[in-house]
Amino acid sequence: MLHELRAFDTAASAAHRAAAFIVERAEQAILAKGTFSMAVSGGHTPWPMFEALTTMPMPWALTTIYQVDERAVRAQSAERNLTNLQRSLGTIEANIVAMPVEHDLVKGSRDYEAHLPDWFDLIHLGLGPDGHTASLIPDDPVLEVTDRLVSATSAYQGHRRMTLTYPALARSEQLLWLITGHDQRDALARLLAGDASIPAGRVVSSRSLIIADPSALDT
Repeated sequence: MLHELRAFDTAASAAHRAAAFIVERAEQAILAKGTFSMAVSGGHTPWPMFEALTTMPMPWALTTIYQVDERAVRAQSAERNLTNLQRSLGTIEANIVAMPVEHDLVKGSRDYEAHLPDWFDLIHLGLGPDGHTASLIPDDPVLEVTDRLVSATSAYQGHRRMTLTYPALARSEQLLWLITGHDQRDALARLLAGDASIPAGRVVSSRSLIIADPSALDT
C-alpha cells in the first residue's frame, strides 16, 4: 500500500496538523452524506491530537467515534484507552461507541462488530516499536482473523485486548497515522518500505496519510 508522508517540525505541530486533517475530512463527509464516522487508537501519542480537536470547529453533533482497540481492564482505569480519550476531550460531549471489554471478550467482540458502520470515513492508527498497530500484535493469532471485524487478542504487555481486525481497517475511506518519537523510527521505516513482516505493514486501505515528526523519521 502506498502512503502519503507529511513531516512536521515537532510532535506538537504533527498532532495539531493531524487534528486539522480530521476536521477537514469530517467537513467533507458531512457535506456529502450528513454524518462523519471515525475510529481512534489508544496509546499516549494521540492525546495531544484529541486535545487539539477540542479547539477546532469539529462538527461533534454529527460525529460518531469508535474505538480501534481497547485493553481488557476495569471501567475508569487509567489504562483504558476510553478513559484517556474522554480525558483528552474534556467537556466535549462526543458520541463515543465504547468497546465492551469488562466481561467476555469473545461475546463483546461480536456485540461491538454489530455496531460498526459499513464504512469508516477515517481510521486513526498509531505504530508501536515492534511494528504493531491497533492491537494487531506480532505473532498473535488475531493477525490471521479474516472472517470477523472485531476480535480478542492474547495477553500483550499484561492485558488481553479487543481490536479491529485487518478486514475492519480495510473498510476505511482514509487512514491517518500519527507517528512521533524515536522509538518508532525503525518500525516507520519498515512501514514505508511496505514490509509485511510487521503487523502494520499488512494494513490495506484506499488512502493512507502518515503524519510524523523528525525523531520518528530515519533522517
